[in-house]
Amino acid sequence: MDRKGKEAVRAVAESRFEKANAAVIAEFRGLTVASLTELRKALKKVNAEFRIVKNRIAKKAVLGKAENGKELADSLKGPVGIAFLYGDAAAGAKALADFEKGNELFKITAGVMDAKKLSAKDVKAIAALPSREVLLGQIVGLMVSPHRGLLGVITAVPRSLVQVINQIKEKK
Repeated sequence: MDRKGKEAVRAVAESRFEKANAAVIAEFRGLTVASLTELRKALKKVNAEFRIVKNRIAKKAVLGKAENGKELADSLKGPVGIAFLYGDAAAGAKALADFEKGNELFKITAGVMDAKKLSAKDVKAIAALPSREVLLGQIVGLMVSPHRGLLGVITAVPRSLVQVINQIKEKK
């Protein structure tokens, strides 16, 4: 590839880093094309993509756009690919972690999210988080629960009065 071609690839990688909410670096040594296609399909469902970029070009793209680029650039060694997570980072990390469980040749090595470098352990912790919809549901449930308790207490007094009147009526 000539210099202009490399600069074009670097520009594309830089734009992906800018657009992505998070990026995860993973080793893929020994994986077949079919398994990589399976990974790409799983990531496409959660608005993410897995790209293989030459390490030198990826390092220049990372150093140009990521705030913690130096730390992340050090993780670009050997045959690695970059997963760009555009949507929910937890869903993308979960798809990567699930793929890693099924394929011992695939290994998450590092990542970056909100300009902070993540270790493989951090990426797996993010993957363990519930999805955005579940978290929003839990927050709404927490906000509504005190009101439900208060409503139960307020309606308990009239309900008790009605029950006492009914018991008196049944005795007579």
